[in-house]
Parts: sequence; structure tokens; C-alpha cells
Amino acid sequence: MDNLDINITIIDRDGVKHQIEAPTDMAMNLMEVVRSYELAPEGTIGICGGMAMCASCQCYVLSDTELPEMQDDEEAMLSEAFYVKDNSRLGCQIQITPEMEGLEVELAPES
Repeated sequence: MDNLDINITIIDRDGVKHQIEAPTDMAMNLMEVVRSYELAPEGTIGICGGMAMCASCQCYVLSDTELPEMQDDEEAMLSEAFYVKDNSRLGCQIQITPEMEGLEVELAPES
């Protein structure tokens, strides 16, 4: 394993925990990682293509990992999404960076 990968945990919609290595050198976001590891059925996540226009990649942040601050469009989208909790974020808005080491998230139910 090279130092460009970080370890994150993603709990899928069936409650199964996946420990995965996510690359920090490919400018991927959390939604794209979920898609590349096929942790959610095709067509149920990242429907808008990562533009914060849908909430299909909503996840709950379980670790106290420092995340980028929520921007207005993400906040607006979450304000009208289903199953929103205090720790909800849109996966497409979370870039995978070395600081994300140890991140643990749970995918929100499909709306």
C-alpha cells in the first residue's frame, strides 16, 4: 500500500461494514468511491453526477473526521432531502484527501 491511499469505512444500505482503501491522488469524492467499489446498486447513488442536485449520495458521518465546510448548495439540498440527520452530508461534496484517514460513514436509505 502506498501513502496515497487512506483507510475509510463505509456502511452500506444493508448495514454491512466495508473497510476500503480510497485513493487521495485521483481527486475522487466519497460518492465516486462508493460507486467504484459498487457499495450501492447502480443508479441509486450519484444520480445527478455529483452536482449537489440530488440527495442520492447522502451519508451519515460517524467518525469525528474534520470535513470540508458545507457549502450553500449542499445545505439547500439536504434541507429538502429525506432521512436527514444532524450528521448528514452529501458524499459528492466530500473530497478524498489524506486528512480523511479513518473516516467512517453510513449510506442514508434510498429515498
